Amino acid sequence: MINVEMLSTGDEVLHGQITDTNAAWLADIFFEQGLPLTRRNTVGDSLESLVNVLRERSEQADVLIVNGGLGPTSDDLSALAAATAKGEELVLHTEWLSHMERFFSDRGKVMAPSNRKQAEIPASAELVDNPVGTACGFAVQLNRCLMFFTPGVPSEFKVMVEKEILPRLRQRFTLPEPPICLRLTTFGRSESDLAQSLDHLVLPPGVTMGYRSSMPIIELKLTGPATEKAAMLALWPEVQRVAGENLIFEGTEGLPAQIARDLQARQLSLTLSEQFTGGLLALQLSRVSAPLLASEVVPSQEETLAQTAHWVAERRVKHFAGLALAVSGAEEDHLNFALATPEGTHALRVKMSTTRYSLAVRQEVCAMMALNMLRRWLNGKPVATEHGWINVVETLFLP
Repeated sequence: MINVEMLSTGDEVLHGQITDTNAAWLADIFFEQGLPLTRRNTVGDSLESLVNVLRERSEQADVLIVNGGLGPTSDDLSALAAATAKGEELVLHTEWLSHMERFFSDRGKVMAPSNRKQAEIPASAELVDNPVGTACGFAVQLNRCLMFFTPGVPSEFKVMVEKEILPRLRQRFTLPEPPICLRLTTFGRSESDLAQSLDHLVLPPGVTMGYRSSMPIIELKLTGPATEKAAMLALWPEVQRVAGENLIFEGTEGLPAQIARDLQARQLSLTLSEQFTGGLLALQLSRVSAPLLASEVVPSQEETLAQTAHWVAERRVKHFAGLALAVSGAEEDHLNFALATPEGTHALRVKMSTTRYSLAVRQEVCAMMALNMLRRWLNGKPVATEHGWINVVETLFLP
């Protein structure tokens, strides 16, 4: 197995001032290519710390992807750290310097003198092209490890990995067949409850059952080598059975995308009225090009379940929509959900805990519950089901 690691650099990453989306993206794409990461490290803007970790990992890793620190400012230290770790000088890559000058000239700008630093790489390094930015990447061999140094800008990093680094790795190594990962997402049950229900599974060699909790959902993942694919597929129906009514989607598509696809397939438009969720439904569905008509976010107001149901039914007619979905405001831990359809209007009144979770989390949960209500109707199921710490206290149907 190839030992592949990642090193993220920068004080802003180390101290949590920005989210390291590059690391999550790289881990995912390398996993799909049969190169799962074995370790991730983060180091701040310290030359000594960078040099030390490069030397340390060079004795352990086969491949190290170093991200960040290739900019033009004084705290961009990756190139200098690489040269220091190897015991050599930085040299000016004249072809890249010319490329940068053209980059600025084509945009009607003059390159600042500080950008010259971005064309300096260790003497033994191989340049790695950056077709969308000014920070050139480079590769060096240090002890047993092939190291790639990449820019921190996500758009530049992703292009470099896909177009430059992965082809080099395929050329140098015989990559194993990518592992298999079967996954599904549940809503309304706890991680411990699901895990207890799946403890009886006898897993094949090298196969693991994983759980990822990201409120308000729990993802179940069965991961293993490609050689165990048949055995994993044989186990998967039991995982689906345990998830039961709480299974909201499989794979990585996401519930909003699934709903958008189903609405489009059935030529159904949707109008939304949101109070407690504050536009989250509209945001999530618009991002996946769902067929939305007029949507509104209105101030919270007291209303009975019957009022919510009547108003959403009227909204559907007013906007000539196939469906209308509404979330009311919260009143003493209670709120209403209503879905108006061609056959009638379904409405639920629920009670939820307000002490355990923040407002933002409760809004996310209620948005998911509304989407799940819509998903269940689209799949021909009753709109109400168990939702863990949300209790359905009243239901209503208006023909």
